[in-house]
Amino acid sequence: MTEEIVKSALSKVMYPGFTKDIVTFGFVNTITINGTDVSFNVEITSSAPEVAQQIKDEATQELTTVGATNVVANIKAPQIPRESSSKGKNLAPHVKNFLMVSSGKGGVGKSTTSVNLAIAFAAQGLKVGLLDADIYGPNIPRMLGVEDIKPEINGNKVLPIKAYGLEMMSMGALMEPGQSLMWRGAMIMKAIEQFLRDILWSELDILVIDMPPGTGDAQLSLAQSIPVTVGLTVTTPQTVSLDDSRRSLDMFKKLDIPIAGIVENMSGFIAPDTGVEYDIFGKGTAGPMAKDFDTKIIAEIPIEMSIRTGGDEGKPITFVDPTSASSKRYAAAAATIWAQVEEINANGGVSNASVQPTTPPGVSACSTGAAPAKAAPAPQGESCGTGCGCH
Repeated sequence: MTEEIVKSALSKVMYPGFTKDIVTFGFVNTITINGTDVSFNVEITSSAPEVAQQIKDEATQELTTVGATNVVANIKAPQIPRESSSKGKNLAPHVKNFLMVSSGKGGVGKSTTSVNLAIAFAAQGLKVGLLDADIYGPNIPRMLGVEDIKPEINGNKVLPIKAYGLEMMSMGALMEPGQSLMWRGAMIMKAIEQFLRDILWSELDILVIDMPPGTGDAQLSLAQSIPVTVGLTVTTPQTVSLDDSRRSLDMFKKLDIPIAGIVENMSGFIAPDTGVEYDIFGKGTAGPMAKDFDTKIIAEIPIEMSIRTGGDEGKPITFVDPTSASSKRYAAAAATIWAQVEEINANGGVSNASVQPTTPPGVSACSTGAAPAKAAPAPQGESCGTGCGCH
């Protein structure tokens, strides 16, 4: 019995929920061999007992097949995730935590960030959903390689599409390719609510929500529909992006959403031929903005060829090349976010009670019906009292 034989046998043990084995993932270490007795350590990312048991059973079977008589598999797993203690209105109470991924402007890599963070969460053993709430630009089905798959219906619920260990739903999975949407705010808000209420999500540890760019109807509707555990802002180093990212961070503050941090995309460039990283667009320029909002940059993701090709071909870099520089940074960011989620839940969770609408259901804040019956004209410079924001 040799270490090569042991590794070869263990390379047949797939990590539950993935198509990669525990050796390729780098989870196996400290192999000890004494004749036909074999012991080894496996450091997994899942806290689920059934995952550890499945790995132990399959590893024992494979090693027994190649001649091992006594197998000891020492499985090291993280603690079981804490239940969310969040309060307020929640259209998806079976989802424990929600991550809102936002950006002040489009084209900064928000959807790419959402996809790779979701996969990084799943690699840590969490049960993860990915909601593509970017109604006008639903690109996530292509990024996951499922753009030709339509969701199934179960009763009056829609089943999410499964890919790369995730549950995913997107407007792109419900529309014909190239079809445009010209919806007003009310329809966007209704779509957001249906994505939460009418999709048959499992009991997820976390739902990653890829928002449309900006700070509009979709963001407010989401915050009023679920207690968002944390918000993440995606930016690039350029000043024009940072200007809009400040608005995104300010939105989190006004909606009482804890800020998980900032992901700075296009932060440096990794040459594909040499692997050398160059600073071509600036790097770390989001630092002062992070300080102003009492948060931090949790990842500086460089321009890397495989990120672009992976997104276009439906092969996310965090899955197909987990040892790449960008994948490691996504994994570190996911670990940082999850640590914040656990801390927030341990300290009482979050609530969206403060951002609930104050007008009766079905009545617009700007409707004359929302005003008092005999309200006197408002003095110049004061609100009419309906909550519409007029002066």
